[in-house]
Amino acid sequence: MKTDMLIMMLAKGPRAPSRAAVRRRLGTGVMFGVAAALLLLVFAVPGGIPVQALAARLAMPVFWAKLALPVSMTAAGVALLSRLSQPGVPTERAWKLLCVPIVLVWLVALAVLAGAPASTREALILGHTWRACLTHIVHLSIPGFAALLIAMRGLAPTRPALAGAVTGVLAGAIGALAYCLRCPEMEPPFWATWYLVGMSVPAVIGAWVGPRAMRW
Repeated sequence: MKTDMLIMMLAKGPRAPSRAAVRRRLGTGVMFGVAAALLLLVFAVPGGIPVQALAARLAMPVFWAKLALPVSMTAAGVALLSRLSQPGVPTERAWKLLCVPIVLVWLVALAVLAGAPASTREALILGHTWRACLTHIVHLSIPGFAALLIAMRGLAPTRPALAGAVTGVLAGAIGALAYCLRCPEMEPPFWATWYLVGMSVPAVIGAWVGPRAMRW
């Protein structure tokens, strides 16, 4: 092959997406995921959003602490996924951002469990709605998961299994964010457990789907 032909092929080959393209595609996916999760919560989940109960919870500091978990996980997930969508971009800092809310919420949960009587610890973790919590978070994450997978297909992830897992975490965080508006459980051990388990289910699915959905 001639040198000029090789240069032309390389010049016309695939290029890493620009930061603007990454922001646009992931931002669209996140906004769609949030909007769709809220619509599903209102129209597809029995009972929708309990307005009176939610109004009362807004006055509780623990509600805002609970809400901070999926909000921070969403922000950190976007930061990490944007780096995984571009070849050669370092991800160490973004991984730390993703781990910080998990560590903090479990430190609080362990402190609550340590200070509670042994007979009540199981109830603090399971609450009254753990099955519904897990089910709803997974269901509410589905639209965001699909939208973010489509967004990532148009970018350039070089580690598709890892990118798929983070896509699932981000979608799960969006689902948990929407579910916070309905969730009656206020004990940190409950949401430290089941919100994170709910996020891990789409993460596992994403790790399996990623190499297939994000193939170049």
